[in-house]
Amino acid sequence: MEGKRLYCIRGAACAENSKDSIRDAVRKLFDGICDGNGFAEADVVSVQFTMTRDLDTLNAATALRTCGTRLDVSAVPLFCAQEPEIIGMKPRVIRIMVSVYLPEGSALRNVYVNGAEVLRPDLAGVRPKQAAKQAEAQ
Repeated sequence: MEGKRLYCIRGAACAENSKDSIRDAVRKLFDGICDGNGFAEADVVSVQFTMTRDLDTLNAATALRTCGTRLDVSAVPLFCAQEPEIIGMKPRVIRIMVSVYLPEGSALRNVYVNGAEVLRPDLAGVRPKQAAKQAEAQ
């Protein structure tokens, strides 16, 4: 991996508590991270998810294995855990962290979609006022 270093790319998406919605959110997250950062299958080290307690119809790691993403993740270690319960936390959220080798000095593109932009407007490319409006609309 000469000229490359290990990075972690983050993201989140909101989903309804259905298998289809969770699969769609996971696909959108992972494909968005792949497209935005331009890495190959061989560069992916692992993918970690957390899910809020109210999403219990499908594990996000299982969703990634079965949703047909742009990259083959069949040999990638996947892990999913429950997000810690925090008073006032946003419901129905799937968070992702992809560990991947990229060229040294790469500008990372994190992905926040489906209403999760309000969690990290600084990383989602959303201005704070837009994020507040999106949160109110949820």
